[in-house]
Amino acid sequence: MTRILVALCSLTLLAGCGDGSKKPAAGGTSTPAQATASGSDLTGAGATFPYPLYSKWFSEYAAKTGVKINYQSIGSGGGIRQLSEQTVDFGATDAPMSDAELAKAKGGAVLHFPTVLGAVVLIYNLPGLSQPIKLDGDAIAAIFQGQITRWNDPRIASQNPGVTLPATDILVVHRSDGSGTTYVFSDYLAAVSPAWATKPGKGKELQWPVGIGAKGNDGVAGQVKQTPGAIGYAELAYATQNHLATAAIRNAAGEFTAPTIASATAAAAGAASKLPSGTDYRVSIVNAPGKGVYPISSFTWIIVYQKQTDAVKGKKLVDFLRWALADGQEMAASLDYAPLPESMRAGLATRLGTIQIPQ
Repeated sequence: MTRILVALCSLTLLAGCGDGSKKPAAGGTSTPAQATASGSDLTGAGATFPYPLYSKWFSEYAAKTGVKINYQSIGSGGGIRQLSEQTVDFGATDAPMSDAELAKAKGGAVLHFPTVLGAVVLIYNLPGLSQPIKLDGDAIAAIFQGQITRWNDPRIASQNPGVTLPATDILVVHRSDGSGTTYVFSDYLAAVSPAWATKPGKGKELQWPVGIGAKGNDGVAGQVKQTPGAIGYAELAYATQNHLATAAIRNAAGEFTAPTIASATAAAAGAASKLPSGTDYRVSIVNAPGKGVYPISSFTWIIVYQKQTDAVKGKKLVDFLRWALADGQEMAASLDYAPLPESMRAGLATRLGTIQIPQ
């Protein structure tokens, strides 16, 4: 099956069927006991942002080790909730847990493990344009606040000289669910727009001034793809797999930069060296300084309890994470994700050693 089908599968993936050809299980809130009954060794839930890569990882890991991982792509908010309630073995999120969320986790201390880097991109549907449009942070904020309502608005046209923009309405598409992609996008807007920082601010869920909601990265991509004049935000892999145009965004150095693996990697270039000893790896890299940087870039995290309660599952979880942080990184680029900097991987391997597994 094609990678497109992998991206559009939005609820449950059994690691043994990574090609996306099997139907997801109904519901999307199975407990570990239910997952065990279905033949899975580990269960996880959360972010749709890394789902195309995670589905590949789980399939490859099952083929290599026989360990099956059931993952529900339900959004970062759902992943945090399910881990906090101890209904999954691991969560996945593009928004690091807040101190308040960490305090509510029923299983004690939670560790954050960055897995890869990705880019949140502005996707749009403007038939007839032959080159990517350019947007700065102020224009993006104004579009998503409902202050720019037509594509030929002077604030867009001035950044795109020589481009004939249509005098059509802009339809904003945003996430309807608790979303780490929304967190990354709004984190960027809050960093570049004082007005946005005041309201609606940043978070996994926002009170959107305008637009229509869609569930998951795949839902936003699908809505934009079928609606001329629409604009939304999604992870780069979803834009690529759905053949959607992406905007070049003005970075902190004043360059209009396209979202690529290289420009996302550039955003993280200084992150590893600046991380303090013993860090929990909750770090934002939006609007990072430097040339060649794509400004809406982020790590995505797998979150686990430091103190595991099941010896067998705990060992399988640590073994998988060790593989993902080593062999799994080689698969990232083929699905439009940037692998972690080498300098981070050694620290993360050490961090894995702090996970406590019952003897």
